Amino acid sequence: MCGIAAIVSHQTVNQELYDALTVLQHRGQDAAGIVTCEAGRLHLRKENGLTRDVFTNAQMLKLKGNMGIAHVRYPTAGCTSSAEAQPFYVNSPFGLTLAHNGNLTNTEELKKALFVEDQRHINTDSDSEVLLNVFAHELQSLGKLHLTVDDVFQAVSGVHRRCRGAYAVVIMIAGFGILGFRDPHGIRPIVFGARKTEHGSEFMIASESVALDVLGFELIRDIEPGEAVFIEESGMLHTKQCAEKIDHCPCIFEYVYFARPDSIIDRISVYKARLRMGEKLAKKVQRDWPDHDIDVVIPIPDTSRTAALQMANLLGVKYREGFIKNRYIGRTFIMPGQKMREKSVKQKLNAISLEFEGKNVLLVDDSIVRGTTSEQIIQMARDAGAKKVYFASAAPPVRYPNVYGIDMPAAHELIAHNRTEAEVCSAIGADRVIYQELNDLIDAVRRGNQDIKHFDTSCFSKEYITGDIDDAYLERTEALRNDNAQAQRNSENFIIEMQNGD
Repeated sequence: MCGIAAIVSHQTVNQELYDALTVLQHRGQDAAGIVTCEAGRLHLRKENGLTRDVFTNAQMLKLKGNMGIAHVRYPTAGCTSSAEAQPFYVNSPFGLTLAHNGNLTNTEELKKALFVEDQRHINTDSDSEVLLNVFAHELQSLGKLHLTVDDVFQAVSGVHRRCRGAYAVVIMIAGFGILGFRDPHGIRPIVFGARKTEHGSEFMIASESVALDVLGFELIRDIEPGEAVFIEESGMLHTKQCAEKIDHCPCIFEYVYFARPDSIIDRISVYKARLRMGEKLAKKVQRDWPDHDIDVVIPIPDTSRTAALQMANLLGVKYREGFIKNRYIGRTFIMPGQKMREKSVKQKLNAISLEFEGKNVLLVDDSIVRGTTSEQIIQMARDAGAKKVYFASAAPPVRYPNVYGIDMPAAHELIAHNRTEAEVCSAIGADRVIYQELNDLIDAVRRGNQDIKHFDTSCFSKEYITGDIDDAYLERTEALRNDNAQAQRNSENFIIEMQNGD
């Protein structure tokens, strides 16, 4: 999962792009990058690390120009090399830079075609570089010396014909403007907005509406599945549907975990969706466990607070904050490597013993993925004096890999894969586990926008909406992206960077 942003303004955009990345930092903590354009010249800074660590004052001053794009990354393919930090750049045609959120599912096929047919060289393992080169080839094949907006939209149509999977994209064309577009299923989120200034309208594109809010842009709407939005450097806005066929199917895990609660995605309030998740969980407890002995509901910060509070209210049980979070530790689910996740859980949370001692505690989390965090937190609750520890998940059991940009690569690393709920309960050391029902989760989210007929729920249901995912694909992906493979690649990248003097 990654975060993207783009701004076309009448003033320098470097600070506002930096601010946008800090707001979107929850979507990726592995690397950050900004590229701006001034008089047709591009200025780029990208590196591994948090936004605040990647950009110094001296580097920010070099990012000149009134339009630019930005990116925060966490690696879905397990590579933490700085070579794969975004935005990516190709000089031909016209000078293009790209930032991408999602994951292509036909990357290998595209790589071969780019080399053999398009005669383009791919220098990294990133599907984002592949996507950029596909767009570049589609634009170049038009044979135009001077671009028009229709040319840009025609190139996006070519991308839709060739690429499969999930992609929300911003591309800057040097000296011309900024493009944003979304795959025909609309799996990953992307929105755009505007603000009025004395010099005219300014526009912004971002992964989540909260980035627009913070910078004073008014949300216009989501970019529709298959649609493209182009903003000329002068501030002229153009939109066009570029896909022959669309099937809106947004990722439901955005609402469960990834997005900030103050964001609105596809006209659905993330906050209200999480309230309804808590409501559904409470009703399940009342239905299946009417004589429960829960003394207190405690959320595992931060994303589960909304659901936990609603759950406690409907159950008539006390809600308490039982864990204090060290905010200088990253999100454990998106940290590469099992050892890193285990270490960070212990550093991230500390229990308040007064809220646990002698009580039957219901812990609420957004989901249970690998189970590492859940197991350790349950043990922390017991160490703090809890008599019984129950565990509720706002999401159903995560049993299958996600191939659309979320780091759930290896089925055997998922605690619920080939396990019953009772077996999961035993594995994480809980006295009882309460999972959300899939239909309840869908209803909780969809109630915010009845126009959405279905969602991507593949990590729960193994139903892959792009229609090109089979067991052989999942096996290849697992071999490339499990924790052991990540550790091997990270070791190799470290050696290479040391040899290069980085």
